Amino acid sequence: MLANLHVKNFAIIDEIDVDFGRHLNILTGETGAGKSIVVGSIGIALGARVSSEIIGNHGDYAVVELIFQIDDEDTLQALRALDIETEEGQLVVSRKITGSRSINRINGESVSVSMIRKVAGLCMDIHGQHEHQSLLHKEYHLSVVDRFAGSEVEDLKSKMAGYYKEYRELLHELENESISAEERTRELSFLEFEKKEIEETKLIPGEEDKLEEQVRKLSNASSIVEALGKVYACTGDGLGGSADSISQALRQLGGVSSMDEKLTSMESELMDIENLLSDFNREISEYMDGFVFNEAELHQMEARLDQIRNCQAKYGKSYEDIMSYLHEITEKIRRLCDYEDYQKECLHKKEALEGKMSTLGSKLTKLRKTAGKKLEKKITSALEELNFEKPKFSVNITPLEGYTAEGRDDVEFLISTNPGAELYPLGKVASGGELSRVMLAVKSVFADVDRIETLIFDEIDVGISGRTAQKVSEKMSILGKEHQIICITHLAQIAAMADTHFVIEKLVSEDMTRTNIRPLTETESEEELARILGGVEITDAVRTNAKEMKQLAKRQKDYAAV
Repeated sequence: MLANLHVKNFAIIDEIDVDFGRHLNILTGETGAGKSIVVGSIGIALGARVSSEIIGNHGDYAVVELIFQIDDEDTLQALRALDIETEEGQLVVSRKITGSRSINRINGESVSVSMIRKVAGLCMDIHGQHEHQSLLHKEYHLSVVDRFAGSEVEDLKSKMAGYYKEYRELLHELENESISAEERTRELSFLEFEKKEIEETKLIPGEEDKLEEQVRKLSNASSIVEALGKVYACTGDGLGGSADSISQALRQLGGVSSMDEKLTSMESELMDIENLLSDFNREISEYMDGFVFNEAELHQMEARLDQIRNCQAKYGKSYEDIMSYLHEITEKIRRLCDYEDYQKECLHKKEALEGKMSTLGSKLTKLRKTAGKKLEKKITSALEELNFEKPKFSVNITPLEGYTAEGRDDVEFLISTNPGAELYPLGKVASGGELSRVMLAVKSVFADVDRIETLIFDEIDVGISGRTAQKVSEKMSILGKEHQIICITHLAQIAAMADTHFVIEKLVSEDMTRTNIRPLTETESEEELARILGGVEITDAVRTNAKEMKQLAKRQKDYAAV
């Protein structure tokens, strides 16, 4: 669940800190108070697109931080699969928005926006008017049915996706290989030339680096020899050399070292220096003795380097790249030489893949139709509970002409919202308010199978009132028993069902406007209901009505709990 929301310098929000409760959290407030801004801040924290325009007037950046308390073991395992560990189930997601970029963190570690979105998908669903519109898209309908059908469908879809990817690659290959005999001969000649050139180069792993080192050494032979000669003159046994000087120093020190213990120690140190210098001079001498400059050898090495680099310029930057290309063209040559056999092989593979996809597709269709029938009954029942009069809901599954990564099924939701009316596609029948209720019906059906604990509903009350609003509030309360619900509403019937009630207020001080959010006591909640019911003037009668509404909501929740 979402335990805490912290927002700083976001639009007209100076700074807010909200502790959400379990079950049904209701947010109310005057129009323009900033209710959508609060929900918008949560969306941005979870990876929604962001603009620097959202930064308020109280600093150079905006911050949104969410603290989740995750108790579901499946969700924790899914987070571990993303290499995200929690401490006692606590997950902290934050975004800091500056003028040019955003800094995204999970549990203090910097992450990408895409990772934020993956985590968001495990922890929270946000349903606003835009999300309700997803019900109009058939692609969404397929995902709803599949999710309801369960893991067996997902396993089959995973296999289907693998077969379909292989199938598409094979079709692409067949299209590209459909060439004339003349083109095939020309292509074969060119590929054989490339193959011969690579093979004749006889590349050896690591050879280029070794050659570069040797060429660099031989190209600078005169400079190296001259420098080492001067070094040896400075450090050797010759007149004025360091070795000769140290030997003289040792003789002088040896004559007096027995006179003082400290002098003995100094003599020992100087002897170590003499030994080190002796070793150094021996290394120089051996290097110079073994250093033989051969101009012909240098030219040979340079020619070999040119050959290697020419091969790299044509066929790949590294030895591995060139070998991979060689393997690729060798396979192409094989296909071109045995073109007819290759075509037959591809067609055989194509038929085999089509057979596998057909078998899987039939299994998927059967499972989807079974799940669709169950889903029809459950959603129809949920719609009736949401004050639709004798609704009809149908999951229409028809075959597609070809294969897709998800099978061969076209799924579309059909609905009738009036008694006796024909079934039509959801988008042609349902109004905005009806779409909100249909989405709520779908979510209530999935309450038992969805592991996402937190659901946010914005504009769930669009286009509804009266008894319908009461039915929606009851359904929200039921849904809140299994999920944490955060709901923005303008309706008193829904607000009355709150387990935790927040008011969002717009405050003006010193010519500055800011949004604040605070939890309400039972008495304050009744007063807020009265405001919603009464408008400009709140009378005693309105207050009494608000109190009765809260009592009715409590009785309804108590009844539902029995």
